[in-house]
Amino acid sequence: MSERKLVSSERIINAKADIIFDLLADPAKHHIFDGSDTVQAANLDAPDRLSLGAKFGMKMRFGVPYTITNEVIEFEEGRSIAWRHFGHHVWRYELEPTDGGETRVTESFEWGDARFPPLYEWARYPAKHQRNIEATLEKLATVVESG
Repeated sequence: MSERKLVSSERIINAKADIIFDLLADPAKHHIFDGSDTVQAANLDAPDRLSLGAKFGMKMRFGVPYTITNEVIEFEEGRSIAWRHFGHHVWRYELEPTDGGETRVTESFEWGDARFPPLYEWARYPAKHQRNIEATLEKLATVVESG
């Protein structure tokens, strides 16, 4: 494992952790809370619910449309989920219930074990992803808090 390189943000969301986790574990719904606006839809072969080791394709758009296949590399029901694709950078969500019935959600982007970390810094992905993470948490809160 190389040097830990990570950007993250957290938000208290007025919803139970299991409700939030159910949304995160459903690849068909990722596009509704994606703050980068690059996730378009899950591929037809994506599982209905993610689990450790599950692979799921996503239809993306960053200038041009493309498809990417991710693999779930961490999974703890109701608490954490993380995935990566061929670039080996990691998207992670960690959920922590609060005493008031809300949930602290932390989203992070980690690129220290990516195939070529300097490329991420050169392309300014950490700063871009920091903004995208904050937008994602905002959308995630809106979706689950509105029912």
